[in-house]
Amino acid sequence: MATIDDGGAVGTAGSRRGRRMRGGFITLGTVGALLAAMGLTVLGLGAADNAVASYDASSWLWSSTRGEMARVNGITARVDTRVEVPNTRRHPMQVVQTDRQLILRDLHTGQVSSLNLATLQITATTRTTPGLGVSVALQEDAAFVVDAVQGVVRQLDPRSLAPVGEPVRYPPGITGGTFDGEGRLWIAVPSEGTVSAVTAADLPATPGAAGEGLSPKRVATYEVADRNHELVLSTLDEGVAVLDRTRGDLVTVRGGTTARHALELTGVATLPARTSGSRVPVTIPEQRRVLVVDGAQVREFTVPGRGDRLSPVVAWADRFYAADEGAGTVYSFDVGGQLVDTIKGGRGLSGPLELEVRENHLFINAPDSARARVVNDRHEVRDVDKYASDVLGAEPPEEAPPPPPPPPKPKVTKPGPPRDVTAAAGDAQARVSWRPAAANGAQIVRYVVEGAGQRHEVGANQRSVEITGLTNGETYRFTVHAVNAKGAGPSRNSNPVTPTAEVPDPPASVTAQERPDGTVLVTWPAADGQGNAVARYTVTATSAGANAPVGEATKTELVVPAGELEYGTQYAFTVIAVSEAGAGSEASPVSNTVVPYAAPGAPTELDAATVPDRPGTVTVRWAPGPANGRPVTKYLVEVGGRTIEVTEPQATLDGLGDGQHVTVAVKAVNEAGEGPAATASARTVAPPRVTVTGSSATATSVTVSFTVDAGGGQATCTVSTPGEPTVSGACTRLSVPNLTPDTAYTVTVTATNAAGEGTATRRQRTEAMYGIATCVNGDKPEQRTYCDQDRDGRNGNEVFSVPRQDNDRQVGWARPGTRLQAFCKRQGEEVYAYVYNDNKRSTWWVQVNYDGKNYIPWAWLNLEDGDRINSLPTC
Repeated sequence: MATIDDGGAVGTAGSRRGRRMRGGFITLGTVGALLAAMGLTVLGLGAADNAVASYDASSWLWSSTRGEMARVNGITARVDTRVEVPNTRRHPMQVVQTDRQLILRDLHTGQVSSLNLATLQITATTRTTPGLGVSVALQEDAAFVVDAVQGVVRQLDPRSLAPVGEPVRYPPGITGGTFDGEGRLWIAVPSEGTVSAVTAADLPATPGAAGEGLSPKRVATYEVADRNHELVLSTLDEGVAVLDRTRGDLVTVRGGTTARHALELTGVATLPARTSGSRVPVTIPEQRRVLVVDGAQVREFTVPGRGDRLSPVVAWADRFYAADEGAGTVYSFDVGGQLVDTIKGGRGLSGPLELEVRENHLFINAPDSARARVVNDRHEVRDVDKYASDVLGAEPPEEAPPPPPPPPKPKVTKPGPPRDVTAAAGDAQARVSWRPAAANGAQIVRYVVEGAGQRHEVGANQRSVEITGLTNGETYRFTVHAVNAKGAGPSRNSNPVTPTAEVPDPPASVTAQERPDGTVLVTWPAADGQGNAVARYTVTATSAGANAPVGEATKTELVVPAGELEYGTQYAFTVIAVSEAGAGSEASPVSNTVVPYAAPGAPTELDAATVPDRPGTVTVRWAPGPANGRPVTKYLVEVGGRTIEVTEPQATLDGLGDGQHVTVAVKAVNEAGEGPAATASARTVAPPRVTVTGSSATATSVTVSFTVDAGGGQATCTVSTPGEPTVSGACTRLSVPNLTPDTAYTVTVTATNAAGEGTATRRQRTEAMYGIATCVNGDKPEQRTYCDQDRDGRNGNEVFSVPRQDNDRQVGWARPGTRLQAFCKRQGEEVYAYVYNDNKRSTWWVQVNYDGKNYIPWAWLNLEDGDRINSLPTC
């Protein structure tokens, strides 16, 4: 393993010696990643296919929810290979790539890993300083680690990640670190107001071998702004574009020639890390405005929608693509600024978005979801499923819900006055420092320092300036005011200072230590006052592209309060000694780099829900809260007095009581300890409750209407009555068939779920059923009297106590037209009623109310329900 002591940060990919532009990687979201181990699982193509596939308009896209890299073929919009990186789920990662090499960097651990795309094998790993402030850049066979805080640019051999030669050194607080199309790495130095180009040294023939004294070189430096202006870079096909946020200008450097373009900027603007073509888009997210610098022309258009989560607009193939992370939408504009296409998020494009131009395709990746988009040079858009089951054999996880609409913007006013404006005198100079002013709804664009007949504008993140050309012995006072989109805020005065040649020495060294409570301890040895007592020390924090005072101390240490510095961002510190006379030293050497951290924030969007098919169980899901500078290693989920540990933002909790209301508390844990809890409540499944709301009956069935409180579960329902089969069906209305007419029944409704069952009963009588005794034959009039009178004790409507014509068991006869109450049917002797009822023939006998319950052949009885014998139950 190679070791690099100078750092690492977020960069982009391009092309070193080749003229063909390989594209820039633009990460458009909050970055926080953990890469604990680089043991890889490869799914998809075999190694023999990888070398060919790498050239096939492909791009590797990161999926944080799975901890995977997916190679997406731009032509087919399909994933052909996936590489699983263990222990990295839900951790965004910086990715830079060429056709042959892929370099990953974890911003929390600082680990950098190189993957050979021909073999899909990790060839080397190395460590850099964790956090934001270190970046990696890759182009052809040139790789760089840029430590923006320390100002160190070191070349690596991408095959072994071993250092190549000596690093290029700059003052602390640089920015940039991306390749242009000519293979030059561009760096901006805000403290000098310059940009410079670095070229890579040739690599040794053997990976990791000594480079025979070859080192990268700074080949050109250009003045692009006044000192301490805030600078943003975008590399070009040839050269670089520099946005001077403080002055509001765009400076381009092409072919060794600089050109300045004055812009009307009323807000904080930004650039993409890489710009393709001659047109440079400048984005003002707060105002959703885009200014396009095209030669001497400046055009403007507005991105639809609302909110300020608008990422830097990317130029590609005579179009401009604007990613709105708040809406999960990418807007496409033509060269004239007309909206020509809207790539809506729909299913999948939620959260951070990444845009990468490679091999004549634009890749739009949502690293927090399963989805991506590919846009070809005809601007045709296709959807990509990064978790396609034909590669991994698994279904995609649930998509994150769409982001909530942005909150209403606060009222925008001019900024407030800066805080704690102090001045320290030097030899014919003075250093003026201050704390931030209240922005009042719009980002601060710059600060203006006035005094001693001078006026200096400095960047919003450069809250310290040296005023030179002063006269020793003369007293000066300075004012500072902030400027935002609404204009200049009120000024605040510094203390009076008198420059002198009698200045103390700076402290010889500075040491910084981040602490788990979110504070940073900065210490230094006492400075030599050169005959004067040192009254105080002023401490300045340096991060990527920024310098700002963080406090003063009378002793040789300062504790920077928790929250003063951004967690997860790299900082280094310098210290100035100030004498009793107010004279300040030069700045000390820069300290080591630290990454402030604290316990993680509470999880967000916590939701607890009933598990409907399991008793005593609830499920909880949540979105990770702020990691606060260190990766979250686990979550503590507490319910009912017990705690479980999980690593994914979800858990299923069982062993609880049925129908129990529970409160679930979830805490995130990182290196600093447990964070605050988020809570949510839910109820486990309760046994269902049944309420009968009504009932009705026919002669042979009972119907019960009811409602069911399923107790949060999934209920199934049945209805039954003693002696009859159970009937199942909908939990609203059920019927019991095949009952006996004119009979009282007790009907039981039962609802069942995972926690048990609930019942309710209903008493209901069936309706009575009747039939008409019949003895008619129109073709044989002589027989009609036979039906109407006794014939030796018999006639055609005889009733028996048994279902057969047994004269000994006859109980009487029914005159034709007699209405008889029917109860049930029973099979017995066949009766062919050719005389009595138009050739009706059956073996069924009907039990009727005739001197008790006795039987008459169905052939002699016409039932009133349409004479359907099957409507009667069987006796």
